[in-house]
Amino acid sequence: MSKIIDALQQVANVSGDSPALQGESLTLSYSDLLNTVARVAAQLNTLGLERLGLAADNGPEWIIVDLACQLAGIPLIPLPGFFTPEQMRHALDSSGVDALLSDCEDLGLSGSALFGTRISHSSVPLAGLSTIRVFRLEAASNKSVLPDNTAKITYTSGSTGHPKGVCLSNTAQFATASALNESLIDTPLSRYLAVLPLATLLENVAGVYSALLRGALVMLPGLATLGWAGSSGLDISRLAATITASQPDSAVILPQILKGLIAYSEAGEWRAPTSLTFLAVGGARVAPELIARGRQLGLPVYEGYGLSECGSVVCVNRPGADKPGSAGKPLAHCDVSIVEGQVMVAGNAYQGYLLQDSGEPLLTEVASGDLGEIDDDGFLWLRGRSKNVLVNSYGRNISPEWPESELSALASIQQCMVVGDSQAYCSALVFPSPGVSKRQIADEINQCNTLLPDYAQIRRWLVLPKRLSVEDGLLTANGRLRRKEILAYYADLVNECYLDVLPKTKTTVSALGYDVPSLKC
Repeated sequence: MSKIIDALQQVANVSGDSPALQGESLTLSYSDLLNTVARVAAQLNTLGLERLGLAADNGPEWIIVDLACQLAGIPLIPLPGFFTPEQMRHALDSSGVDALLSDCEDLGLSGSALFGTRISHSSVPLAGLSTIRVFRLEAASNKSVLPDNTAKITYTSGSTGHPKGVCLSNTAQFATASALNESLIDTPLSRYLAVLPLATLLENVAGVYSALLRGALVMLPGLATLGWAGSSGLDISRLAATITASQPDSAVILPQILKGLIAYSEAGEWRAPTSLTFLAVGGARVAPELIARGRQLGLPVYEGYGLSECGSVVCVNRPGADKPGSAGKPLAHCDVSIVEGQVMVAGNAYQGYLLQDSGEPLLTEVASGDLGEIDDDGFLWLRGRSKNVLVNSYGRNISPEWPESELSALASIQQCMVVGDSQAYCSALVFPSPGVSKRQIADEINQCNTLLPDYAQIRRWLVLPKRLSVEDGLLTANGRLRRKEILAYYADLVNECYLDVLPKTKTTVSALGYDVPSLKC
């Protein structure tokens, strides 16, 4: 039995009639939720399913399926809507799922372009659910062996073309959600609004699970109602209206969402509801100035830090233990240390990566790849990345070498460097080939973008005034980019790429030029 299911049963024993999940057309009490979860779990077992992929809109049924898989002992693979078709097919094939659960009615007919050709043309309805159905997949040629106790495979956002599958146990997910609640025990929270896509581990575990374990109401509007269009396009006006209508006391947001809400509020278009008590912001570093501006506008923002390999949240600031600019204090379920400048996390490690060598030992400590230090009060301060991976303000990881390799293949570009750490989108500094026009560069970059997912596409680009060289100290002897030196040398050029990220007039994030279409089935 899952510890999360056990804990929810205890909540239902005390407050069974209290509302648990509220969607746009469905509200379930804790008792109704557990009854529906039991019915779906029984059907999944009857169907003989062993691994399930889930691609669906935010709503109560997503959470029902998630919990039903825990009860049935079936590993679940949430599929992010921001993946490209290639990444989506990689996730399905590498995880070896034998069925896909989706709310797209014609998925069997129209989903092959996105999910591959293994999808059945027929579907099976699930007991108690009106939108999500089961689409069987043809058996995978080579079914991967999962690490022991794998309950969920969460895919990283894809710092390369093939994102890694992180295998988590139910115990690790429960530990994260419980530790977060323990840290907030003196902050009464009873109305939680799910703002991020549920396929995001931060939302799924730190948001929804934590809220359910404390007996709160979890409000689950659809992604369109929240204003989402893809992974990095967000209509702030729609999100602000949803927050006002929902009157939540808590939510989890990303740095770019915070920037958008601040801009919208400072433009006089919105005022944060007084119901808000705790807004956790994570996924990427947040400037303390942004935290201060948010709080002045009635947004009670507290920065946190986490790793997928540790079940999501590791550290968080909270009322009574808060240092803006820091990542907060470690939660009780994790031990955070600094080894040679790198943040190391032990105590709640993942089961392993999907497709890793079966002979590799079970990890007890995770090397984060982040540089940091812990102060005398126990707060973690992040100081950058030990590698080149960019983390944008939507929490997506991008290895710059990935889009750079695509750009370097273009006839119009001789040299390039992709930037965008802590920003809403990627930009590029390019040195063009002789005789090419800016129109040709633009056309070729637009074509290159069709090969990349939205979060790795180049939304802005500027021409370097001269070729990068070893003599200027911007290239290594073997021709590799010296990124830190280039960022310093061309700081003004990089800043120019992001001058209008925080508009002062009425706008939406999508109006800034980095919106993408939502997932269509």
